[in-house]
Amino acid sequence: MIDYQDLIAGLHQLGAQQSTLKQSSLTRWAEQLPEQIAEQLSLQRWGDLPQWQQSLAQLPALTPSSCDFKNAVRIGQAGDCSEPQRQALRAALMELHPWRKGPYQLFGLDIDTEWRSDWKWQRLLPHIAPLQDRLVLDIGCGNGYHCWRMLGEGAKRVIGIDPSPRFVHQFYALKSFTRKLDPDNLPIEEPPVDVLPLGIEHLPNELKAFDTVFSMGVLYHRRSPIDHLLELKACLKNGGQLVLETLVIEGDEGQVLVPEGRYAKMRNVWYIPSPPTLLSWLRKCGFKAPRLVDVCDTSATEQRSTEWMHFESLPDFLDPDDSTRTLEGHPAPRRAVFIAEC
Repeated sequence: MIDYQDLIAGLHQLGAQQSTLKQSSLTRWAEQLPEQIAEQLSLQRWGDLPQWQQSLAQLPALTPSSCDFKNAVRIGQAGDCSEPQRQALRAALMELHPWRKGPYQLFGLDIDTEWRSDWKWQRLLPHIAPLQDRLVLDIGCGNGYHCWRMLGEGAKRVIGIDPSPRFVHQFYALKSFTRKLDPDNLPIEEPPVDVLPLGIEHLPNELKAFDTVFSMGVLYHRRSPIDHLLELKACLKNGGQLVLETLVIEGDEGQVLVPEGRYAKMRNVWYIPSPPTLLSWLRKCGFKAPRLVDVCDTSATEQRSTEWMHFESLPDFLDPDDSTRTLEGHPAPRRAVFIAEC
């Protein structure tokens, strides 16, 4: 079972430090979390849950000589384990396939994920407020790759949320190797980063607690983009920063693609705005100084099938005769990063 006691204790501690509204909301959330987690990680909801739990139980007992979350997500070195241990590690992690966000280096094992999420991180990092000592929320974080990079930038605590328990188990498979142990191999310290099996709808209303909130690859999956932006704003404390990454189309203010059917084979794509349109939405929702800091076309070198994600990927979603269009005839994926303050 995944143990969230360190996170819950940390939220209680944050709530006790001050008596302001934003801190008391963290305390209330900490009290709700055990029930929320139990509901979201129930066997009734997820028949594959025992398999994912077994994958964690089969991980070999390894202790890394070093970890690097600043320049990559690298846990341990090749010399920290034997080849049989590395093969056991690989087999256990493969049971959690598909691995979509990454890449990861784990005791000399390279997990070549579908997405080169490190490229996205490199694009946005120069533009965001420094994360040192900040309380950070990553919404729709997948297996938590960017959560580790946020920790590597010095965040005080990072909380990711994603409703897929498979991705949550992927995160804790990696985190299991980062705990500091006492001589009896009992954990005495955990890195302050966690991924919860929740969606944004599970967060308390008007949380107003986080210094930085990331929403990356989520907006176009929401039936109401304005409501999503307001939900993000409600998570931020006054003066906090939103980092929003999403699909966009070329065009002027007011232009939005609303796919009637699928978009790049995805069913649940509702609205893809032009950058000027999304900037207008951010202003309408009360965000301050919204700006576009990066925009680029998604390439087949950034998103593709790999040994660790052998299902269809971007090359299968595009028109084989025109890579600038999706199979449905829409503009091919273009992604943009927006920054705004609360």
